[in-house]
Amino acid sequence: MWFTFDDMIERNLHARLCELAGKMPVVAVTGPRQSGKTTLCRYAFPDKPYVSLEPLDVRDYAVKDPRGFLRDYGSGAVIDEIQHAPDLLSYLQQEVDGNPEPGRFILTGSQHFALTEAITQTLAGRIAILYLLPPSYDELTRFGDPPNDLRSTVWTGAYPRIYDRGLDPQRWLADYVTTYVQRDVRQVLNVTDLEAFATFLKLMAGRTANELNLSSLSGDTGVTHPTLRAWLSVLETSFLCIRLPAWHRSFRKQAIKSAKVHFLDTGLACYLLGVTEPQQLASHPLRGALFESWVVSEVLKWRLHRGLPQRMFHLRHAKGLEVDLVIEEGGRLTATEVKSAATVHTDFFKSLRRLGSDVSSHDDHLEFDARVVYGGDSGQQRQTTTVIPWKQIHELRW
Repeated sequence: MWFTFDDMIERNLHARLCELAGKMPVVAVTGPRQSGKTTLCRYAFPDKPYVSLEPLDVRDYAVKDPRGFLRDYGSGAVIDEIQHAPDLLSYLQQEVDGNPEPGRFILTGSQHFALTEAITQTLAGRIAILYLLPPSYDELTRFGDPPNDLRSTVWTGAYPRIYDRGLDPQRWLADYVTTYVQRDVRQVLNVTDLEAFATFLKLMAGRTANELNLSSLSGDTGVTHPTLRAWLSVLETSFLCIRLPAWHRSFRKQAIKSAKVHFLDTGLACYLLGVTEPQQLASHPLRGALFESWVVSEVLKWRLHRGLPQRMFHLRHAKGLEVDLVIEEGGRLTATEVKSAATVHTDFFKSLRRLGSDVSSHDDHLEFDARVVYGGDSGQQRQTTTVIPWKQIHELRW
């Protein structure tokens, strides 16, 4: 472990993990590398044996003698990096069918595409899947000295090792890209032109909080559409990026249906963009886009770390109506505009008022909740819109 359990911060997913382990024989926790999955699971289940499939000899044992491997852990275990031995899940199915004791096996995996595919084939109905992203802002405040200003928060990102060890974010993120991102790409897609992929990564960072345009991206990289789609799928399934689908209803015939792409860690995006210190964000042309991605990431963490589905969208209408983030759930439509400015302006509310009027005319069964998250410090209530300072984003229900 890279820090002791005594020093570990409380993760918001902990309660949901323990709850599901009391109901299901297998629980899987997946997410990006270095998000804290192993630490969380070992902390939550300290009495369970721990085994990682990262070492080649242990992996070889699990792959070549799965029954013998599981026999060694008959009472259950925390099994780390399960994606390295996906066939083991077939034998795990037999094991838990014979003894369906709740919480018997806790699995972790960094590449959720491999894990999900194996689960859907073998453990459906026997497993609960949870997602752990790097800490949200409220989790970061549990470290001793997190960033206290918006620029530093966006620039540093949220990978826990940076905070726990007080590391230089730029150096750690450079190693992260080389050690994990490129390695995963080589393993999954057998990419040989890493220089082209590195260019693709930087261009994607420059497009955070923008709609995906493969034709433009292909022209800038010289890479074909099928290859770009494959590379983008790796970024998504490695939890480095997220695509927000367009939110639309059948009566909105002119809704533009392109998805928006967001980097989930703005520190990583800043590194790829060559932003070497927080002060550069004050005048950076992507300041607003990076803040929007930070807000989207925080909302996603709020939901996933409570075991809720994503259900997040954006809206852009052909007639100029745009809303950065839309969540529809349980008869409630939460629409959020994101503004990096530290001062509230009346322009912040125009799109929300238009959408609210549209919803009341066509979707009167929906409860409409309008919000603005901005770069200032004071919360406000402007008629029907809640204005939320960036530091208080975690205090609302999303």
